[in-house]
Amino acid sequence: MRKIIVLVALCLAVGNVFAQDADKLRDEGDAALNAKDYATALTKYGEYLKLNEYKDTVRIYNAGFAANQAKNYAEAAKYFDMSIKYNYNVDDAYVGEAMAYRNLNNTEEFLKTASEGLKAIPADNKNRANLEKLIYAYCIKQGQAAKKKGDLAGAEKLYSEVLAVSNKTYQGNALYSLGAMFYGNGAKILQAATPIATTDPDKYNAEKAKANEDFKKAKDYLTKALEVNPNDANSKKILDATNTVLNQ
Repeated sequence: MRKIIVLVALCLAVGNVFAQDADKLRDEGDAALNAKDYATALTKYGEYLKLNEYKDTVRIYNAGFAANQAKNYAEAAKYFDMSIKYNYNVDDAYVGEAMAYRNLNNTEEFLKTASEGLKAIPADNKNRANLEKLIYAYCIKQGQAAKKKGDLAGAEKLYSEVLAVSNKTYQGNALYSLGAMFYGNGAKILQAATPIATTDPDKYNAEKAKANEDFKKAKDYLTKALEVNPNDANSKKILDATNTVLNQ
């Protein structure tokens, strides 16, 4: 019996030591965060959360914030994802995780996080606007890069991701980008085929048919752009040019 009592006492003593260590790391993490020493805050929170078995949702979110500020984006994404799963500060966590994946240039995870965030964050929440701004800026930039490489399918997918947001200006700009891209590609195909219009009419007609497919896509997107923003002069100008080519 005495041995059992001694063992229990020993276990309690060890438990108290671990608790004290954990509290010390937590407090050091808080102090570092307040001092804007984000790298130290991340380290202290990481050690604390291991001892705490990741039960402290406040410090999990804080660790994500510190990691983003310290430019440790992989750790930021990890902690913000945990915060979302624990249903703590969800709106801020979605924005933070999307920013982390943006900075990692991880398009797949960025789009996944952004899509889930749009569903989870209410329309009247300020972070909804922040997330939509992130989606718009990232997808337009990456879409332009894909277009420059000649990857029109990739560019179309990225531009189209913007259409999920509620901001009409963002939607209109994305639709214009889509319309202008397909109009430009159709014009390029048609211009390249023009010299063979009389020497090889069959090949010319085949190329013209390909160009017309792009012009039809352009017309569809530009028409939608004008539905979103009837005063969009650029979309109207290219739509008029598209209709002219299609009617020839």
